[in-house]
Amino acid sequence: MATAQQPENKGQETRTVADLVEDIQALTTEIQELYCLDEIPWVVGYSGGKDSSCVLQLVWNAIAALPPEKRTKTIYVITTDTLVENPIVAAWVRNSLKQMKSEAQAQELPFEPHLLQPDFKETFWVGLIGKGYPAPRGKFRWCTERLKINPSNRFIRDVIRASGEAIVVLGTRKAESTKRASRMKKLEAQRVRDRLSPNMNLPNSLVYSPIEDWQNDEVWIYLMQWENPWGYSNKDLFSMYRGASADNECPLVVDTSTPSCGSSRFGCWVCTLVSQDKSLAAMIQNDEEKEWMQPLLDFRKELDAEETRDKRDFRRRNGGVQLYERNLEDGISIEHIPGPFIKEAREDWLRKLLTVEKQIRQTAPENMRDITLITLEEMSEIRRIWLEERHEFDDSLPRIYQEVTGEEFQDPRPGADYSLLGLDEWAVLEEICEGDVMHLELMAKLLDTEYQYRKKARRTGIYNSLEKCFDTSSRSQKNAIDHAHLKRDLREAITDGDIIKFKEKFKQLTLGDVDIKDEVRDEIIAIPDEVNVIQNDQISTISPTETNVTPQSWANIKFKGNNH
Repeated sequence: MATAQQPENKGQETRTVADLVEDIQALTTEIQELYCLDEIPWVVGYSGGKDSSCVLQLVWNAIAALPPEKRTKTIYVITTDTLVENPIVAAWVRNSLKQMKSEAQAQELPFEPHLLQPDFKETFWVGLIGKGYPAPRGKFRWCTERLKINPSNRFIRDVIRASGEAIVVLGTRKAESTKRASRMKKLEAQRVRDRLSPNMNLPNSLVYSPIEDWQNDEVWIYLMQWENPWGYSNKDLFSMYRGASADNECPLVVDTSTPSCGSSRFGCWVCTLVSQDKSLAAMIQNDEEKEWMQPLLDFRKELDAEETRDKRDFRRRNGGVQLYERNLEDGISIEHIPGPFIKEAREDWLRKLLTVEKQIRQTAPENMRDITLITLEEMSEIRRIWLEERHEFDDSLPRIYQEVTGEEFQDPRPGADYSLLGLDEWAVLEEICEGDVMHLELMAKLLDTEYQYRKKARRTGIYNSLEKCFDTSSRSQKNAIDHAHLKRDLREAITDGDIIKFKEKFKQLTLGDVDIKDEVRDEIIAIPDEVNVIQNDQISTISPTETNVTPQSWANIKFKGNNH
């Protein structure tokens, strides 16, 4: 949902209400002319917030004023439900779309609302609980594209495939932020006409932004003074924004001198890309009837915890150890990057989420008690990832679900409950491994890999899969990290042409370091007056006079290693 208010562009001249009325009339004519110009379908982005409501209301009123014979082109209204939206806002938007569909049919208007959702394999909980991704951060913003961009882009692409082109109508405004204003200004140079910009992400589509020059106050004036044409209450929207403001104040906007509403942002209740969820916190603070959402706020704070290294694997999802340089006061430390959440942590997140869902279903108002924080389809995909990709054949998800909800887990995936390996076999394996976590993981991977290939008609690739199990799970955490440091040091020596350091590190390789030897076996490091070759896992130094070899650069000589 859009921002309640961001800093205005101070340099922009303030318009009077009369100026705004004149602009609305001009925009109405512009929208009508653009709509009737061709057969290109429109897609209006609607979040339920003030900006998108304003744009949709402008378009609706303009099209409603056309003669019936000219309202021939479909206008798709799309809303993306990320499945982790603020529950109050999500309910508001769903009800708005229902009302919109009903009124469009009653008024014989070409508006067609669609509620979009991310693919169940790309949802927030499948990423965090299933794959073990940590909560999103600025440098690892894995959620936005999956939850918001992909669903809307898929829909628009389908429209483009059917019609060849599309015009995407958005409520973007320059006054939202300096960054937004700068981006919009750059696109202005590529415009085909006023307020029609190329869509850089989707070929054969244009972005139409009717209110790009409006200020926040002007948006509220329009919403409060012009009646909502699909029969929804803009005053309720105003109240929702007021409730999401820390001071619970949102002055009635009567002219452009009146301060506008709030400074909060509606969005995903799990969002850790902001320091705190001000809107959700303000809603709970300002209204006793919304205190039932407090568990959501508490859960989000746990997700936002800075230090989660003890809950995360020392390897990345591909099984490798990745190092990075960490700046400290006394110098630079080379450390490993924490990977996905470990098994116990992922199970704990699921248990806590189901507990919160159960709790708020008991305490929420009657009309919100069917709230779903995680769907059966999501849990089915999480279960599949744990079983097939993580090889955790103890199959803990149905057990956790029953423990928390008291109900049996009904997996919608066909054949999901059939397995030769289960909790009993896992318990035996744990006993055999005697607390050795890496040994348990390796044995589980080997057994489950064999089981998965047993079900296939052809077993092609089984040896590669078994080898991968050893590559990723045969070393302890300390050995794996030391191994990564050794690989880094060797590469650094090769890059720097440091033959002494290279010899020293190469001697540390063992029979188990086959992967490193394969990487450096054919590497030839050339420094002035000296060529170094590796043969039979031994490194030797030969002078150019002995081999009649002219010294060459590293870039030219490295590809000749196979000739030695």
